Amino acid sequence: MSYNLLKGKRGIIFGALDEHSIAWKTAEKVHEEGGTFVLTNAPIAMRMGKIKDLAEKTGSEIIPADATKVEDLENLVEKATEILGGKIDFVLHSIGMSVNVRKGNHYTDMNYDFTTKGWDVSAVSFHKTMQVLYKKDAMSEWGSIVALTYMAAQRVFPDYNDMADNKAYLESIARSFGYFFGKDKKVRVNTISQSPTPTTAGQGVKGFDGFIAYAEKMSPLGNATADECADYTLTLFSDLTKKVTLQNLYHDGGFSNMGVSQQVMEAFVEKE
Repeated sequence: MSYNLLKGKRGIIFGALDEHSIAWKTAEKVHEEGGTFVLTNAPIAMRMGKIKDLAEKTGSEIIPADATKVEDLENLVEKATEILGGKIDFVLHSIGMSVNVRKGNHYTDMNYDFTTKGWDVSAVSFHKTMQVLYKKDAMSEWGSIVALTYMAAQRVFPDYNDMADNKAYLESIARSFGYFFGKDKKVRVNTISQSPTPTTAGQGVKGFDGFIAYAEKMSPLGNATADECADYTLTLFSDLTKKVTLQNLYHDGGFSNMGVSQQVMEAFVEKE
């Protein structure tokens, strides 16, 4: 069911790779709610994914951009405002990558060149994106910028490796830049801390199936799906959340407030 929540709103969606991506699901739902947008991803990711199918389905244009390069982001913002016919109302940053994870390097034995690349892609790219939008005055008043994160920014998940550090940095950037964006431009900036979700990126983390199964048993409402995350993101893009900013919003079925659940306890108690 569509509510026309985003009718007339224009945006940029980063990171749609394939139909498993939260960014992909969000793009589909933004389209259903009347919003228009450009899609963007790094050239290498575009070759791996199916972004052209999504563009066709939603009537959107694709602007390739390496989010770690300011000149690419400047080109993206300029072209997006031109294509969409005005300032930007919403932005989704759905980018994350750890070379250490991909290469199987343990957290206690990291390659720091890989670490630098990972935080540039996963976190600093968010600052760069917002800095370009801010300097170009490209966001509409009461616009909304959202980045996706994970609870490993607050708690230890050993195999999440340096992505945990990247997400902590991402959340800090959202708060710090969000202050200036709110004060100077009336733009809100938030992060969504999503349940572990079987996206293409997520499945690259060792033991990810265990994360998902554990969180499902811990969360009173169960894990939030990619579809449900897309729905939640829409509410943050809409005018219904105009005064929500600088928040890390947990979308995890209640996991973030749990100590232990009955199901998890039962798994460790010997049956008589």
